[in-house]
Amino acid sequence: MRRTARSAARLASLALLLAAAACAAPASPREPPIAYPPSVRARMLRIAEAEWAEWGRLAAGPGLPHLSSGAEGAIEAFPRVLAYWRAVPEEEATSAIARNRARWSAELGGTPREGVWSEPAWSAAFVSYVMRAAGVDEREFHPSASHAFYLDAILRDAAEFPARAPFLPHDPAGRAPEPGDLICADRSRRPLASWRDRPAEAGRFRPMHCDIVLRTAPGVAEAVGGNVADAVTLTLYATDAAGMVLPRGPGEPVVFAIIENRLGRLPPFQPALIISERRG
Repeated sequence: MRRTARSAARLASLALLLAAAACAAPASPREPPIAYPPSVRARMLRIAEAEWAEWGRLAAGPGLPHLSSGAEGAIEAFPRVLAYWRAVPEEEATSAIARNRARWSAELGGTPREGVWSEPAWSAAFVSYVMRAAGVDEREFHPSASHAFYLDAILRDAAEFPARAPFLPHDPAGRAPEPGDLICADRSRRPLASWRDRPAEAGRFRPMHCDIVLRTAPGVAEAVGGNVADAVTLTLYATDAAGMVLPRGPGEPVVFAIIENRLGRLPPFQPALIISERRG
């Protein structure tokens, strides 16, 4: 018993020493993000729109009819959602994929199992898939099954590498969304008032949802997202005369951030992009 107690004490002391050493050791500098050509943004938008088309071009928003749920359990949907989950880190995707493969196998075997892909939510996996398929490396966009966690990585880069970060946060009243931007909303009971409130709780889960802006027009921003009415759906966001997203109605998730997409708009590609836009 005494040996066991002494061994436990030694292990505890060693753990404390290692923890102290880790705190004392200077943090190694992080690798700065790299720049991408404009073709990556264009590919990202093509992929997002193609996925939306495969799901039937469903649309949601003010004045539109309510969408029925259940599309994620359809035959054609299984490999689509599986592809989205394969884009997130294995440790996040393994259990979700295993459970839903079992449900799907039961369906194929003639034993109906409701709820294929009904959980966990796959909207963040969809955004991760679009970024990965477009060629954005995990250093520049941290794929995750949670919007909150890839947003944490975006905010950290914006703070540490403001001149080189591929994504920058803005308040909804501070930026009119453009194609490729993310519109992010908080689905919790006590939503964030601003993205500036997120770093204080970084690393903790918070229910969120982000859509990828496809295009804008006077009075509306059209953005596509996953797991909206159990499908990849286009959501219409009302905007004011300056193009800013307007506050949503009671009970709707609160938009707290517009994430500016700077893929293809940072040096050395920025001058070429400006020239091509002028020619256009």
